[in-house]
Amino acid sequence: MANYTDFIALIETSIKKNWDIDALTDFEGSTYRYNDVARIIEKLHIYLEYAGVQPGDRVALYGRNSSHWAITMLGILTYGAVAVPILHEFSGEQAHNIVNHSGARLLFSGNQVYVRLNPEAMPEVQGIFLLDDFTLPVSRNQALAEAAENINAFYGRKYPKYFRKEHVSYRPQPDGEALALINYTSGTTGQSKGVMIPYRSLWSNAVCAQEKIPSVFQPGNRIVAILPAAHMYGLMFEFLAGFLAGMHTHYLTRVPSPRVIVKAFGDVKPHLAICVPLVVEKLLRKGVMPKLETPMMKAAMYVPYARKKILERVRQQLVGAFGGNIKEVVMGGAAFAPELEDFLHETGFPYTIGYGTTETGPLVTYESAAAFRPHSCGKAAPRMEIRIDSQNPTLEVGEILVKGANVMLGYYRNPEATAEAIDQGGWYHTGDLGLLDEEGNLFIRGRSKNMLLTSNGQNVYPEEVEARMNALPLVSECVMVQKDGAFYMLVHPDQDAVDSQGLNRKAVEDLMEQNRRTLNAQSNKYEQIKGIRIYDKEFEKTPKKSIKRYLYVNALDNADN
Repeated sequence: MANYTDFIALIETSIKKNWDIDALTDFEGSTYRYNDVARIIEKLHIYLEYAGVQPGDRVALYGRNSSHWAITMLGILTYGAVAVPILHEFSGEQAHNIVNHSGARLLFSGNQVYVRLNPEAMPEVQGIFLLDDFTLPVSRNQALAEAAENINAFYGRKYPKYFRKEHVSYRPQPDGEALALINYTSGTTGQSKGVMIPYRSLWSNAVCAQEKIPSVFQPGNRIVAILPAAHMYGLMFEFLAGFLAGMHTHYLTRVPSPRVIVKAFGDVKPHLAICVPLVVEKLLRKGVMPKLETPMMKAAMYVPYARKKILERVRQQLVGAFGGNIKEVVMGGAAFAPELEDFLHETGFPYTIGYGTTETGPLVTYESAAAFRPHSCGKAAPRMEIRIDSQNPTLEVGEILVKGANVMLGYYRNPEATAEAIDQGGWYHTGDLGLLDEEGNLFIRGRSKNMLLTSNGQNVYPEEVEARMNALPLVSECVMVQKDGAFYMLVHPDQDAVDSQGLNRKAVEDLMEQNRRTLNAQSNKYEQIKGIRIYDKEFEKTPKKSIKRYLYVNALDNADN
């Protein structure tokens, strides 16, 4: 087995081994083979050299998912520079702040987000490249401008005959503790911090993928990238881990609406899908569950033989919805409605739920679909340890503490936040709450910052109650809030279902009241919901689709009554 210093060597090896097969595709656009990727990386290295970038200097990357985004990330890493991926959802002002805070010397920007930028607000940047065609609209460096204007000539002088496999040779990293990238968190608390990810974390996360599901991480296997590439989850498991294994990543390059995702799954027929539970929940609630509500199907589900046949058809339908070749669907980032998960598990559909954080690059726990225990988030990932900060971790909820190869170096230029997050024993305090069973399976109970307290001191974890609410009719998404000691639920209805059923506002309110009673019957006395308020807009979310619940703490009075 390799060691933590070998991440760049893994990139080099994969390019050489998979030289002639497809690596990256912009959905319904261009495709790049591994040898194409290698050639563009060499040109990027010329740009970085002529810009005066030294190993360890920061280079920022701001734009939507695309093959050029991914190749640029590889170019930065293999040069020995520190990548600073910026979520394309961030505003121009946020991008300016990140570029300046990180001290980035160069910025690669997607054409769609370039219009948000003001170069004068980033005075230390030597140049800004456009990702679509690598043109240089802003340059403060004469040598860089010359290289950009004459890149083909410069490249031809470096490789006068032609670029071959044996030319692929990248700068080795001194050790696994070297800084690879700074990832600025989106967060659900409104604050963004620069997470310093070392090469050992990238190596450990990528190798874990091949260790845990080797049948998926194989040359030629396909994946559709839905998550933002600038987020650690999407960066690592929709791109880097797959690239090291010779996989073929397809980038949607546009907003991943349900229609676009369904078409991509059908066209690409991926072997692996990474998504949030909401994607699968919608498939179940809209495509499966209504068919099982007829009197005949309800009766059939009580007959063992018939139930088995029905569940097998459901499994085939779900596999078909993902393109027909799916070997594993990995979910994370939010709670899965328990009733829906129980049903999904019974069908035998190959799903699993993992748990991670930006600060762990991102993996903390994972278990393959074959060994996954429902309602858990799997066991500690290889080279990771988990501890629950409570007297009885199997019964008493406590903060989840983690240690190991995946954990960050700290927060960039923020020693106070680093000291608060990583204790003297090296344990990273996640801020999440959970339990560990005797087999080491982790069960998430929520965020410590989200935990609500009743008047008699009882802890309530809103994510658990929301997951039950999300499984009820007409509920698209919801947020549990507290006011004057009582609990309420802000609910954004499923507008497609409302329209298809021709429901007016009063009918929706009546159904939500029925949902409230059903929910309370399923919940503990101290979790009872006093009222439901309809929220007409979708809740604002982070790029990984977690609701920014801090925006709704005092939103009850703004919801329609």
